[in-house]
Amino acid sequence: FKFLSQSFLFVLFQICKNQLLTVLKKTHNIPYIPKCGIRKKWNMFLSTFENRLDKKGRVSVPASFRSYLSNLGYNGIICYPSFNNNCIEAWPQDRIEKISIAIESLNPFEEKKDYFATSILSESSNLQFDSEGRILITSKLLKHAKIKSNMLFVGQGKTFQIWEPSNYEKFKVTAKRKSNIYRASLKWEQKLNK
Repeated sequence: FKFLSQSFLFVLFQICKNQLLTVLKKTHNIPYIPKCGIRKKWNMFLSTFENRLDKKGRVSVPASFRSYLSNLGYNGIICYPSFNNNCIEAWPQDRIEKISIAIESLNPFEEKKDYFATSILSESSNLQFDSEGRILITSKLLKHAKIKSNMLFVGQGKTFQIWEPSNYEKFKVTAKRKSNIYRASLKWEQKLNK
């Protein structure tokens, strides 16, 4: 009987949550019942943040970026030099694992497998956060991105990039112009309305 009554109350609660809360407030003289629900966790790298290298060559990763990585179960990032720009690509481990699987699926006797493995996997660095959320970016990566002291952490959704600020500002002008030209190729409304 107890099981049936709990099940019944659960179903009743799901069907008429607001009415039930009102009744409970009145019958049990409860002034406030907090809303129930599951908060959605941070699930993307968004926005742009500027930070500076300290004297030991460490930089603090933005808290929201660390939060997303922590939600994924990671305490660091994988970084490699960008193919397209003078910046650093920064990915969670699961993304780099997907790239590795895609590279492994290529014909082992084709040279493009070696090209991708060399350009991405062999150039990647696993950078762990210290107790204050800082990473030590390798000099090779800093040189590729032409970073001397200040850098921008640029959210890209499921990944982010690290840029030298003036280089990013130049790229951003081009990106905005080209985004306007290519915006119809996103077809986001069709995907959103499915």
